[in-house]
Amino acid sequence: MKNKFLVGVSTLGLAALLLTGCAKMPQVEIDQANTAVENAKTAGAEMYVQEDFIALQDSMKAAMESIETQKSKFFKKYDEAKVKLAGVTQYAQELVTKTDARKEELKNEIGAAIAQITSLNEDNKKLVAEAPKGKEGASALLAISDEINAIDASVIEANTMLQNGELMPVLTKVKATKIKANSINMELKDVIAKVQAKKKPVKSAKKK
Repeated sequence: MKNKFLVGVSTLGLAALLLTGCAKMPQVEIDQANTAVENAKTAGAEMYVQEDFIALQDSMKAAMESIETQKSKFFKKYDEAKVKLAGVTQYAQELVTKTDARKEELKNEIGAAIAQITSLNEDNKKLVAEAPKGKEGASALLAISDEINAIDASVIEANTMLQNGELMPVLTKVKATKIKANSINMELKDVIAKVQAKKKPVKSAKKK
């Protein structure tokens, strides 16, 4: 009777050990983390907060590696992996908010650049009218006028890209366009200043 009791206790103990060893893989947590990461990617985190998104991917990789390590063990413990997965989910959700904020910053930056380009180009058109129209100057001004028209076209295209949400490409475009418009502005002002300087009468020296 005693032997049967001991056998029964041993069997129960073994069953308890087996149940402990067969801890269920945290599939729900894995799915939640994967969904959160995908939502962050869809929001544009991969493009607009690139370094943060790489860190998020690394965190997800670390969590999955922790799970794989436990899967190879007889006594599996997924508590640490669950904590990591919860961290991934939260971080991914924060990145969605951070991405949206970054997009707004870019929209404001692009809008300001477009306004500056437009103002510069309007000034450039006035300067062209004031610039000297000599034989050589006429052909140069014609080329500058073509560049001014190209800048106007770039502004229109930039506005269309902005409306379509192409923020990074349009940011690159407006930066280059602004440099060009500013360069023309400085060149025209320099030419006009030199011509005006030549027109000023030279003051004769006063007699003692």
